[in-house]
Formats: sequence, structure tokens, C-alpha cells
Amino acid sequence: MAELNFTKLNPESHLLLDQPLLRLPVELSRKNFKLTAVHVEHDKKHLLGALKATANDSFSGQKDPSETLGSLDNMINRMKNLKRKMEGFHEEEKTTHRQTRQRLEHLHNLYQIPSLADVKYDEWSRIRLNRLIADYLLRNGYSESARALAKEKGIEDLVDLDVFVQCHRVEESLRRGSMQECLAWCSEHRELTRKTSNTLEFELRLQQFIELRRKGHLMEAQQHARKFISSNVEHKNPEVQRAAGLLANSPETRVEPYRTMYSKSRWDFLANLFLKTHHELFSLPTRPLLHFALSAGLSALKTPSCHSKYASSSSNASSTTTTVCPICSTELNELARNLRHVQHNKSSVEHDPIVLPNGRVYGRDRLLEMSAKFGLEEGRVKDPTTSEVFDISQVRKVFIS
Repeated sequence: MAELNFTKLNPESHLLLDQPLLRLPVELSRKNFKLTAVHVEHDKKHLLGALKATANDSFSGQKDPSETLGSLDNMINRMKNLKRKMEGFHEEEKTTHRQTRQRLEHLHNLYQIPSLADVKYDEWSRIRLNRLIADYLLRNGYSESARALAKEKGIEDLVDLDVFVQCHRVEESLRRGSMQECLAWCSEHRELTRKTSNTLEFELRLQQFIELRRKGHLMEAQQHARKFISSNVEHKNPEVQRAAGLLANSPETRVEPYRTMYSKSRWDFLANLFLKTHHELFSLPTRPLLHFALSAGLSALKTPSCHSKYASSSSNASSTTTTVCPICSTELNELARNLRHVQHNKSSVEHDPIVLPNGRVYGRDRLLEMSAKFGLEEGRVKDPTTSEVFDISQVRKVFIS
């Protein structure tokens, strides 16, 4: 019975890692609906006003019939453009529905697997592993590799390719010092970010102001500030006052905070701010899902010695031996550094433990026996790990609490 309970599959615990799999399609559908409503409302307002004005002018005879026909043609063209936009939104909605259906089926398959020992669970886990690897590749800019992996494994609908490709393109443009793509992204998603405390667009406008000031275009910088920056005075944004101070400080200034505002590092700040805004908007975690999955396993294996400077590992230059411990490996050591240690219900501490001045703990009898084998005189002990020698009077007894 205990073995059956151990191997029984609990789908709910697995789905904790797979929440973004369904959240993103929901956010995309919400975005699509809001943008559709905005376009319909905007064109409806314009067309009703134009139709009313054209009808009144036609009945009153104030306009030539050819002008009336021209107005009607303009309205028809506008309606055709709206129709094309609606068709585009409809295709996006169909794609989102297809992806949602595939993802629901993928998660539903988990509930059909009774045991962790079932071969179907191995197949399901391989699909999830491929998803996590593709997600990691996308977040690190390897879009083509992620696309090839998704195509080879047949999981295109389970991977958010287009979303991350667009995100990476905007991020890279910011790191290169270009704001046009990010400003276009802000304009497209303004209706979605308006109710949040989002400062991305303001920071972009501030950077435009900084670049104008850097080039010495003072008049253009002042006009730009009046149009895009001064409106934030009512929000008591301290950056507004700092922006005003830029007019009196040249790009060569050593005075803070203006020196930092002129710094090229602001482009990295803008790129990171965009990533944060993008992920919050679409309910995406800020770290790769692969890291979350690895962290769960690494935490179960981690011990205090894994990050000791004397630990035997391939990542430790002072170590003369190697180990197969995943925590100590070069690839996973940094990822595991901030994880908690696993909770052990059974103590593995040696009998009668003592602590050396360097903080290392050993069993008293074993330490004395090893020190004698090393040829030390009575009253002296040697740390077998660091080779340090101490007087027995420096050793303290410790108690497990």
C-alpha cells in the first residue's frame, strides 16, 4: 500500500508549474477582444458622425452630389479597412482557440495517467521537458532553435513562439539604442496598460528627451518635454524634475543623477523595464520555467557542504577531486546557491560531535583516530578536509537542538 501511495500521480501538483500554459492564451484573448472593441468603437464614432454630416448636407443641398459621393466612398473605404482589421483579429482569435484546445488536451492527458510508473507518464514528461527547453531558448533569444525544436517534436501549439519572438525583437532594439519598436508596442497595448502603474512609455519619452539634449537640440528638447513629460507633474514623478535639470547640465557633467541619466546603461534599464512590463501584461513568470523545475529537484538534493569553499566539485578551483553531485556542478551551482536546504527528518550527524575553529563539525572519536593516523602528537587534531591543525583545547562540543 505504501508503494502504491508513493507512485500514485497527483496531477494538481504538476499543474503548479504549468499555469502559464493556460494563462497566456487567456491574456491574448483578452487583449484581442479589447483591441477589437477599441477599433470598432473608434470607427463607429467616426462613421456615424460623417454619415450624419453627409446626410444633413445632402438634404440641405449645401454640397455638390459629387462631394456627397466622395464622402460616401471614404466611409466605404474606412469600413473595408475595419473589415480587414476584424478579419486579422478573427484569425488571431482562431489561433488562440486552437492553442488553448491543444493545451487543455495536453493537461487532460495527465489526469488519465494513474501512476508515476506508467509509460504514458514518461511520454507526457518528455513533452513537458521539450516545452520547458523551448521556453528557455525563447527567453534567451534562440528563437530559431526553439522553433526547430517545437516543429520537430510537434509542440508548436504548446509553445509561445510568436509572443517571445516579438518580445525579444523589441528588447534587442532597445539594447541597440532604438525606441521606435518599443513605442509602437506601447501604442498598441496602451488600452491594456492604462489602468496599471506602468512607467515604460514615460521612461521612453524621457530617453527621447535625453537624446535630444545630448545632441544639443535645446529647443526641440523643451518642446518634447512640454508635450510628453510635463503631463506627469501632477503625478509627482521625481524624474520630471530631474529632466528639467538636464537642460542645465551637459552630457559631460559629473553631477549625479544627471551623469547616470546620460549614461548608456539606461538602455539596459529600458530593456529590462520592457521585459518586466511585457511579462506582467501577459501573466508570464520573469524566470524561465526550466529554472523552476530544476530548483524543485535541486532543493531536495542540496546540503550545506555543496557551497562550501572546500567542497569537492568541478566548479571549485581549490578542489583536487571531482564529484557527480548536481548541486556542485558548474552548470547548476549558481542556480542552487540561493535555494533552501532540504529538511531531513533523520539525522546523519556522527556520535559525540565537536566543532573545529574553522566551523567544520566531526565526530570526536573519528577525528582523534584520524589525527593519530596522520602522526600528530597527542592533544593536536587535524581537519581531514582542509588539512588545518588545531589544539584540542580549541575544539568545542556541540549539541543538536
